[in-house]
Amino acid sequence: MTRACCLIAGAALVIFALARGETLRAEAVGEAEADREKAALPADAAVATFAGGCFWCMEGPFDDLDGVLGTTSGYTGGQVENPTYKQVSSGSTGHTEAVQITYDPEKVSYSKLLEVFWRNIDPTDSRGQFCDKGSQYRSGIYWHDAGQRSLAERSRDALAASGRLGAPIATEIVEAGTFYPAEEYHQDYYRRNPIRYAFYRRGCGRDRRLREVWGDEAGGGHGDAQPAPSDDA
Repeated sequence: MTRACCLIAGAALVIFALARGETLRAEAVGEAEADREKAALPADAAVATFAGGCFWCMEGPFDDLDGVLGTTSGYTGGQVENPTYKQVSSGSTGHTEAVQITYDPEKVSYSKLLEVFWRNIDPTDSRGQFCDKGSQYRSGIYWHDAGQRSLAERSRDALAASGRLGAPIATEIVEAGTFYPAEEYHQDYYRRNPIRYAFYRRGCGRDRRLREVWGDEAGGGHGDAQPAPSDDA
């Protein structure tokens, strides 16, 4: 074995050991934390559902927003009841990986959620998102009422009219169907397994492509982008 191969193998073992430690810590967290969060939700909390490729990467941008009460990774848009990750990832169920966001509309608007959503995806990719290809990684906005539908369609049209993307928008906008939460080990993956998450995200080229599409606005929805319409407009 060459010196380079030894170094690579050694690095792989270190990453594996660290990642395994992350998994054990994540399992120790259990479901109590999620139960406490659900119990604390206000009665007037609203729900938004988006798909932007791997759901591990779509929780963090929304968790960082003031007014977001929680995010859940899951599956939507398919024909099979209670699908598993293995089934969905095969591309045979019609589902896409998605994230469901519970938020306080008094603190954060649906328009703001849309603004952040767009800047965390490549809207022009009709084959999936970043390194993940297939219908199970298609991007989408799944509206829960007429107001969300109107805002979503107007934000898409404003983005298309801006001409900044250079290609048609492939993101679907359809009525929300049944949302199935993903397995527990997928929830808050970026927090529970930061090393493996960072390794995946870098390898997938997600941030590189986001910078190509959005420049300084990549990931956060800030700056001089074409603004999404106000909820009151």
